[in-house]
Amino acid sequence: MIGAPRSAVVRSARSRVLAPDLGVEVEALRAGARRVAGMDEVGRGALAGPVCVGLVVVDVATGPAPAGVADSKLLTPGARTALLPALSTWGVARAVGHASADEVDRCGIVGALRLAGWRALDVVSLHAPVDVVILDGSHDWLSRAPLDDLLDGVEGRSTASPVVRTLVKADQRCASVAAASVLAKCERDALMVALSAAHPGYGWAANKGYGSAEHVAALRALGPSPLHRRSWRLPGTASPAG
Repeated sequence: MIGAPRSAVVRSARSRVLAPDLGVEVEALRAGARRVAGMDEVGRGALAGPVCVGLVVVDVATGPAPAGVADSKLLTPGARTALLPALSTWGVARAVGHASADEVDRCGIVGALRLAGWRALDVVSLHAPVDVVILDGSHDWLSRAPLDDLLDGVEGRSTASPVVRTLVKADQRCASVAAASVLAKCERDALMVALSAAHPGYGWAANKGYGSAEHVAALRALGPSPLHRRSWRLPGTASPAG
């Protein structure tokens, strides 16, 4: 942008970052996949509540993502919510899977992510089975590990495991992953607001279960609730709760 003010160049660079597209998905479709799904998680680092995994499925007929779709972390709460009507009809299918705080404690965070991811896949498997999953990050936490019995009974409708492709910053590059992150973030935020009414004092309506100063102070004063990840070394507690 020759001769443009520096502020305009910065805005232009930001707009490129905030505009994920279907380039990676189309590459997989051209290679033979019938359906490709973007997948992303929210709640991994929270102290309370579930971990949630969003999934958005696309195929060769899917058009560009709705305007404004981006990694959920880069959007305001209002912007994320405003995208929900358009995202509810974009792509072939979409789902959000959950794994509870108790499952995080019993299975570990990676096992809980796997459960939530397969629950999302199971929702879409009847009418939109997925061939390839694009997973944000560098670690494949979705694929079933050897001798892994966590998914027994979860894959009831899923006949085959998809190919998993990990991609760093996929939530900023791939429209399906960005859309999945928005759906998962909105659903988990709404859930934590609802749970806050039943467990007052921790400020979940504002902090969504993450370790804010208010949340940590409440843990010191009240101790952990049944919805806290009690196997973790929670701030304000001497050791993991039993």
